Amino acid sequence: METLKEVRIIEIPKIEDVRGNLAVIEKNVIPFEIKRVYYLYDVPSNAYRGGHAHIQQQEFLIALSGSFDVVLNDGEERTKVTLNKPNKGLLIPTGIWRELENFSSGSVCLVLASDIFEEEDYIRDYKKFLAYKNQ
Repeated sequence: METLKEVRIIEIPKIEDVRGNLAVIEKNVIPFEIKRVYYLYDVPSNAYRGGHAHIQQQEFLIALSGSFDVVLNDGEERTKVTLNKPNKGLLIPTGIWRELENFSSGSVCLVLASDIFEEEDYIRDYKKFLAYKNQ
């Protein structure tokens, strides 16, 4: 089973220029083929997103603008990661519970996913998540 040891920050290659920086995500940056892209924006600072784990899908989260916290839980341990740089992303493997909170004004969270949306892949109940991790 996956643990928090598999969660990691990945630096996104960037090209620096006086006209502005360019970050590039190609096939060797993240360890999966991107099959879905979505983003969260206009999230109120007191709201939270997530509250689930995936059975098969991996995700790579990037704070394109602003900042937010990602609370991660593998059923044994819990940690919090703050994302606030558009050239660093958080790789979340399968089987990790995640909650996103503390969104700054104007923040945008880009998510690159390893699969299309399939409701069957989501574990949305924390007690069911713990049962899944203990099987």
